[in-house]
Amino acid sequence: MTPRRVALIGTGRMGTAVETLAVAAGWEVCAAVSREFTGAQLAGADVAIEFTTPQSAVTNILACLDAACPVVVGTTGWYDHLMDVEAAVEEAGGAVFWAPNFSIGANALMLLAASARQLLPPDRFPAAVVETHHATKRDAPSGTANALAKGLEPGAPISSLRIGHVPGTHEVVFDGNYEQLRLEHVVRDRRVFAEGALAAADWLIGRHGMFTMRDLLEGKS
Repeated sequence: MTPRRVALIGTGRMGTAVETLAVAAGWEVCAAVSREFTGAQLAGADVAIEFTTPQSAVTNILACLDAACPVVVGTTGWYDHLMDVEAAVEEAGGAVFWAPNFSIGANALMLLAASARQLLPPDRFPAAVVETHHATKRDAPSGTANALAKGLEPGAPISSLRIGHVPGTHEVVFDGNYEQLRLEHVVRDRRVFAEGALAAADWLIGRHGMFTMRDLLEGKS
């Protein structure tokens, strides 16, 4: 059986974590490039995985589309350009898988928070999101925090803390007059994001369109 071939865009901590898990899982890493690369460097890849910076992500996505290489995008902070990317995917007939968080637990948190919002009236249980990440994370609030807040109510406040080496913690708080509900997800190792990105990459091969973790988790065909 021919091994799946993956190109890694971004050679930082996340790129290194993805490479380690990919090799262990039997993938062939056919390219590992920084933020600046050419389509020729992606030749032969079944799929690319992108973990760079918000400033580079859109350019990298478009380069993958030009090279007819499906791409999983782990970078956050570029979502103001989401509609432009969607249009480019449709025009190119390509495939992009994006998510603010590739952890299964974090995506379950989003669904649980949205369900709790339906059960707890906003006028009696206003909600807030609290997130903590390592000091070098570029965007604040995190993409996951923004996604959580979007599923709660307009203007739900987000508190962000950047400190030390914390891989990622997200908490949703519903605060009533006499009681409080707290939902929390804690990442113990950043390899959880690499594992999720590889699962997304495997799932994306052979598909066309824009996809998210919800498509993968719900088994969209």
